[in-house]
Amino acid sequence: MQLTSKAQKIHSQLNVAGTKLGDLRKIAKEIKKDHNLALELWSTGAFYSRQLAILIMDKKLLNQDFIDQLDKDIQDHEHDERLQLADWLMANQLTKDKKTIALIESWQNSPSIIQRRIFWYYQARLRWTGQTPPDNTEYLLSTIEKKIAKEEPDVQWAMNFTAGQIGIFEPKQRTRCIALGENLGLYKDEVVPRGCTPSYLPEFIRIQVDKLNK
Repeated sequence: MQLTSKAQKIHSQLNVAGTKLGDLRKIAKEIKKDHNLALELWSTGAFYSRQLAILIMDKKLLNQDFIDQLDKDIQDHEHDERLQLADWLMANQLTKDKKTIALIESWQNSPSIIQRRIFWYYQARLRWTGQTPPDNTEYLLSTIEKKIAKEEPDVQWAMNFTAGQIGIFEPKQRTRCIALGENLGLYKDEVVPRGCTPSYLPEFIRIQVDKLNK
């Protein structure tokens, strides 16, 4: 796609060393919503341009076909960027409209690893945002217990994270979630930087519950 001068200027401005998420949000606030500009920036394939593109897309135009194309494009990025773009898309667009929330809720068995991961990350998000937990906890935990061991690593992480959030915010399920982590042993040997919370469920739940109780 041939970029307009506006898109080219923004693209050049963004993709330099030291760009921060705050910079993207400030620019997006000035632009507001501009779906055509978003498409131009997305077409560059550049990480920061694509992050900004997500912020200024028109959520009314985000149907399954369009999201599938975004998903396909995201696959071209290296692993960390891929996850950041997927999480950014979920948080800033997909959770903002009932139509796209309905799409997320249909992705549990999607052939796309990204979309399956978003399904589970969204379920976790519903717990930590302070809402009354949905009534699907039993179903989620049963599914995690049956399927997590065979899932793709990125989806596995999101399923584990969901179990962690359930264990934190739903005390009646805490023992079950801790036992799930102990039985799986998933992330038990993970080494995390100082000050970071481990993903191993028994430790993750204990640390986060202690924080809430302080």
